Amino acid sequence: MNLVTFSKLQQLSEQNLPNIAKAKQEGRKVIGFYCLYSPIEIAVAANAIPVSLCGTRNEPIEAAEKVLPRNLCPLIKSSYGYAATDTCPYFRFSDLVVGETTCDGKKKMFELLAKFRPIHILQLPQTQETDGALSFWYDEIVKFKKKVEKVTGVEITDERLSEAIKLTNQERKAKKALMDLPKMNPSPISGIELLTVMFKTGFFMDKRLGIALMNEIVDEFRRKGNPAESPFHPKTPRILVTGVPVGLGSEKVVRLIEKAGANVVCLENCSGYRSVFMIDENKEPLQAMAEKYLSTPCSVMSPNPGRIKLLDELIEDFSVDGVIDLTWQACHTYNIESYQIEKFVSEKWGLPFLHLETDYSESDTEQLRVRIEAFLEMVKS
Repeated sequence: MNLVTFSKLQQLSEQNLPNIAKAKQEGRKVIGFYCLYSPIEIAVAANAIPVSLCGTRNEPIEAAEKVLPRNLCPLIKSSYGYAATDTCPYFRFSDLVVGETTCDGKKKMFELLAKFRPIHILQLPQTQETDGALSFWYDEIVKFKKKVEKVTGVEITDERLSEAIKLTNQERKAKKALMDLPKMNPSPISGIELLTVMFKTGFFMDKRLGIALMNEIVDEFRRKGNPAESPFHPKTPRILVTGVPVGLGSEKVVRLIEKAGANVVCLENCSGYRSVFMIDENKEPLQAMAEKYLSTPCSVMSPNPGRIKLLDELIEDFSVDGVIDLTWQACHTYNIESYQIEKFVSEKWGLPFLHLETDYSESDTEQLRVRIEAFLEMVKS
């Protein structure tokens, strides 16, 4: 990104919190979300402000460990620590916090989180492959809609939902266009730059601002199209990172990969390509939302064929040279699923594969660096 674009992103990010504070003073409600399974369109349709909640930094974990076990996923501990220390302004602004039963650690943590803010828990099915699962999930979304109507005092009609879906689909389209830039070889943008844009725009109160900025960045890179201006060259190893979500503060593996001389061209995770599945605008809104969100290929689903299907498409589309599977410590579902992912990557594509298990701290950075550098030597050979 050039300095002008980055400066604009930074300026809009800094203005975001004052904008939310002003909107709250004017009577708008704020609804905080943690997970990709949560349907933000319902908040948008109620003229509430949907915000992503903090959970990607190591600093709050020490406070969380006074209550939570040390051998727990860092994402869970960070999320709780932010709430316990009152250091996430988005959590502080939230009139309602939305949790979901994706894993045992999170659902038990949400019980404790309820002492800080009103919580609504979405009971998530553990499979995507039965009609009963979809019907159950549809009912959960209906319950959530009623809860948001009660909190905001706004009736959420089908017309409002349809407009909200159109807006969030525009956001997904812009995000996908941004994430598609590294299909070019060499990529015009680094993995860290991609992650920075997606992470910061994900907090924007005004989604149209984020959409416009992402489209501006994409247009800028497409206009240039000059390989000489890329930070990489055509033989730079092209790495796909799969697994757990990554954000600013938990991006050390992405940084280490690119510092070692490779390019993270694709993120197959909840902060990457899983977030751009579109909602069918021609179906009844709640049904379309239920189908879209339930199809998210997270490792909590059993079985989880959608992840293999998505990986298959991305490996081909991005001309990937190697795959790194990232798991947070104590995330059992991703840890176990890594066996199937390695088998698929090796047998179907014949690509080098590396599984990394880590947390948010810097204590294992040197060990990770050595393993990543050795992996990249294998990719190059």
